[in-house]
Amino acid sequence: MLTNTQPNKSSKASHTPDNVSIKPQRMGFEFGEQVPRYWLNNNYLVSHTMNALSVLFPEGEQFFVDSVRAFRDQIQDKKLKDEVRGFIGQEAMHSLEHIAMNQHVRDQGMPVEEMERDLKVLLDVARKLPKRHQLAITCALEHITAMMADMLLERDDVRDDMHESMRPLWVWHAIEETEHKAVAYDVFLQAGGTYTERAVYQVLSTAVLGIVSTWYTGRMALKDRRHFSLRESARGLWYFWGKNGAFSSLIPTWFEYFKPGFHPWDKDNSELIGRFKEQIQDYIAPQYKNGNRRTLQ
Repeated sequence: MLTNTQPNKSSKASHTPDNVSIKPQRMGFEFGEQVPRYWLNNNYLVSHTMNALSVLFPEGEQFFVDSVRAFRDQIQDKKLKDEVRGFIGQEAMHSLEHIAMNQHVRDQGMPVEEMERDLKVLLDVARKLPKRHQLAITCALEHITAMMADMLLERDDVRDDMHESMRPLWVWHAIEETEHKAVAYDVFLQAGGTYTERAVYQVLSTAVLGIVSTWYTGRMALKDRRHFSLRESARGLWYFWGKNGAFSSLIPTWFEYFKPGFHPWDKDNSELIGRFKEQIQDYIAPQYKNGNRRTLQ
């Protein structure tokens, strides 16, 4: 039921543990009347925030894929090459599943097309940066998604707050974000990325993500203003940013990115992958039980 040593970077290209495989899997999630309007914590603000993040994924993950793909031909290590292929495939699957979720959000009267169009304009500006800087942005945002994924898999309370119709999507996404959390970073190291580049873009990327996700949440809340509640909004803010909040609890992990010797696998949470991957198999649609290898390559 979906409940409950720092590597020597000069010696090898990939630092993903050998017990972690990075393979794409289409799930075929469906979203309809069984999904309540406020599916997370039964809360107006919390649910709109996560819906807003879902809208960011298809365009955002295409940017991630493009930034990693730009350096694929420079990688000599076979293991990392294979992981890049798996990364591209997994991000493709994430886009497809979140497109399905975003259609559900669109059906609620939310301006999803407008938000996707605005995001593409912003990402097209980022695409004018040097390729390695684009990769640094991807590394920064992959750190944030990996933090959120780890939090979701570790915290029974957050998973239990999700309606059962939505929980499988977010747990599956968290599993795969954890599996490939170091791929972009390892490519960045191979491409000669510097500490300054990754530190600067972590600050900038976090700021832009915060602004855009807040803007999108606000747009959804405005569309849903007849259900607005000051009390529920305050409760939602506390849920994210209060003591041991879903987001406030991630602040120490965010700062770890600034350690000179940081690597995403400094925290080996591969045990969580094994625990939840077995459970998630029950949620694969029959037509995808044998896998789906469509990718964005």
